[in-house]
Amino acid sequence: MTATSALRIARVRPLSRLSDAEHFFVTNDALDFDSEAGKAWTVTDTPFPGSLANAGSAPRTGWETGDTVEEGSFLFLAPSVPANVLGMAHNTGPAGRNLPPQAFHKAATSVVGPGDAIELRPGVGRVDPEAELTIVIGSKVRGLTLGNARTAVLGFTIGNDVSARDLQKSDELWISAKSQDTFTPAGPWIVTELDGANLAIGIKHNGTELKAASSADLGWGVEEILVYLTSFMTLHPGDLVLTGFPAECARIVPGDTVTCHIEGIGELTNPVVAAA
Repeated sequence: MTATSALRIARVRPLSRLSDAEHFFVTNDALDFDSEAGKAWTVTDTPFPGSLANAGSAPRTGWETGDTVEEGSFLFLAPSVPANVLGMAHNTGPAGRNLPPQAFHKAATSVVGPGDAIELRPGVGRVDPEAELTIVIGSKVRGLTLGNARTAVLGFTIGNDVSARDLQKSDELWISAKSQDTFTPAGPWIVTELDGANLAIGIKHNGTELKAASSADLGWGVEEILVYLTSFMTLHPGDLVLTGFPAECARIVPGDTVTCHIEGIGELTNPVVAAA
């Protein structure tokens, strides 16, 4: 993939990790993500100052600020450890503007990274994936305006708002439908300097491309969403805001593979398994 003026930021875990909690932040400014340069990353300080959860691990040999690490030497994790994960209800198309903006919370513990399994409990009913342009918050903010909302955005990543449809019907708050463990895959990286206004969004289900759409099809845009959310709550560095899903989805079952893709960012792939 090729992007213009993009800096990618990723949270990663070395294959030679000292513990399962070890994580570092790396950056890459290559325009061609698939090039040799696009596979060589630079260890950097945390992009989320003030966030203890995103402080990163203590430097060690080969993993000190400024060191170069090859993509094959680590695993991509979810791009941040968020305090809040938020989604937008009925923001699937222009008709969403006929209703007031409305958000829902997803448990931060539902977040998993690229390649991690989406686990489906027995009896959960129909479950759909939703590929969503996801805002990554870079600073502590409250009371944003349309004029300054972009200052809160570190960049964008891909979020999969996995949703249990039958539970949405029986749970008015959607907690059981949206916040189950593993129901928010995110990643593989954050892309900065990206205009999120008109990006192609779609899903591949078991390798079959479903009907795609664009972020331009969403009823409420990035700035409007941030103004709405920060009118009543404080957003923190590393928070994730899923903006809505305008494209086609398909029911997922154990054994499936789902790939969410967004223009200018890349692909987020996760297998689907039966929960233990």
